[in-house]
Amino acid sequence: MKPFLLSILIGALAVLSPATTRADEASHRKATENLFVLMGMETVISQSIDQMLAMQVQQNPGLAQFQPQMKTFLNKYMSWASLKDDMTKIYMAEFTESELNELAKFYQTPLGKKTIQKMPGLMAKGAEIGQKRVQDHLPELEAAIAPKSSPPAK
Repeated sequence: MKPFLLSILIGALAVLSPATTRADEASHRKATENLFVLMGMETVISQSIDQMLAMQVQQNPGLAQFQPQMKTFLNKYMSWASLKDDMTKIYMAEFTESELNELAKFYQTPLGKKTIQKMPGLMAKGAEIGQKRVQDHLPELEAAIAPKSSPPAK
């Protein structure tokens, strides 16, 4: 009986060893990075920055003079190069390696490619809708957060 328990213990240690964990993490990371390549994340992020900046300038034309500085700032902190590690961690936490591989297969289909192509524009249009709704109803928000007048003192 002891050899049987010993072999189970050795097997469990082999499965749970740090080398196996590192190998699994490395292949999980590779699947995530492969998905990002298929999604064209670098291009999507770059286009999103440009669209967001253009939308801000459109909403507030006074910002146009600061557009180069804003672009430099956004490229420094919001570019794909600066976001990649954090996004990789997020995707690895949210999706199994198998799920990432399934997503990669989808993004290789015609519909998946169309989804990637359309996503930045869809996101920009969604942001415009949100921004317009806030602007249209700003007086309501301002009234809700305005300090209430205190009752007269007796």
